[in-house]
Amino acid sequence: MESSLGPLLPLLERERAAGRALALGVLVHTAGSTYRKPGALLLIAQSGEYAGLLSGGCLEGDLAEHAREVIETGRARFVTYDLRDERDLVWGLGLGCEGAMRILLLRAGPEEQWEPLAHLASALAAHSPAAVGIVTESADAELPVGALVLPGPTSPQPLPRSLSRRAKARLTVPSVATALDSARETAAVGWVEDSAPVWRLFLLPLSLPPRLLLLGAGPDALPVADFAARQHWKVTLVDHRPAYADPSHFPLAERVVLSRPEALAHAVDLGGFSAAVVMSHHLPSDLEYLRTLAQSPAPRYIGLLGPPARRDKLLGELGPQAETLSGRLRAPVGFDLGGRTPESIALAIVAEIHAFLWGAPQRERTVRP
Repeated sequence: MESSLGPLLPLLERERAAGRALALGVLVHTAGSTYRKPGALLLIAQSGEYAGLLSGGCLEGDLAEHAREVIETGRARFVTYDLRDERDLVWGLGLGCEGAMRILLLRAGPEEQWEPLAHLASALAAHSPAAVGIVTESADAELPVGALVLPGPTSPQPLPRSLSRRAKARLTVPSVATALDSARETAAVGWVEDSAPVWRLFLLPLSLPPRLLLLGAGPDALPVADFAARQHWKVTLVDHRPAYADPSHFPLAERVVLSRPEALAHAVDLGGFSAAVVMSHHLPSDLEYLRTLAQSPAPRYIGLLGPPARRDKLLGELGPQAETLSGRLRAPVGFDLGGRTPESIALAIVAEIHAFLWGAPQRERTVRP
């Protein structure tokens, strides 16, 4: 899940509105220990301003110099950094990454119809999986490095439009369409290659951000929503109290919904969320939220705020329905990081959800009624 577009959007929208082309950096290959992995993105404006990171900020300034040439000429180019020799210093700094990165820079501007950024941004806005292909190697003079393949209604659509008929035919074979579908469904980078003459296509999937549902929009929900939104997660809050369900309290949230707890299943699509946290501080409301969540297979992560005694009381009132929460419910929610401030608790909650979503090893925290 490397191809995160969210951090790039503000720079993209500003430069696109001004009609200024940018350079998109795509990390296509790594070796050894590196800060990011294949599929990671960096967006660079002609001014040198950039969004996203491929290193810890050590290489981005140098990449900006190469990006200006790509923006001016429109010709894609590779930049390679090999930091596996600890004796090598870059600008007097021992980076210590002990890895190598190969980055493809390509222009995205009016001439390119802002692709592939336009396609990926549209998919992100719709929260829809997507993947594009980028030619990274080619022995065919008619098929340049940097040529794109976007999914079409019936078959892949090669760009630029100026590609010869023969070059387009090479990129619209069934194997390319199948590979794009697979990359879109799995959100995993991949490759397609062919010979006679040799060409290679890098499959770049869009990493969709997690969607977090907070059931309760009290003051302590604000730091949870803030920490999550700053990671570009999509946050929805639900509360039955008009004084709490106020969008102005949560400027970084995607949605704030005023709804009774018993109407939760009608107010939001539970299947669209990666995780939910029950935190209304109102016992009858939390019971109704848990009852509704118990009747839905999603989300796979459910957190409950409050001490074990409160958890046991709620599960007891749920009765047999509590069995369907087995393996999904984390209660009390959050890692034990110490601290009792709302910000400390929010950090513990978001950290646990992050570990769960990214499959990090963790001790058993699920509650089995």
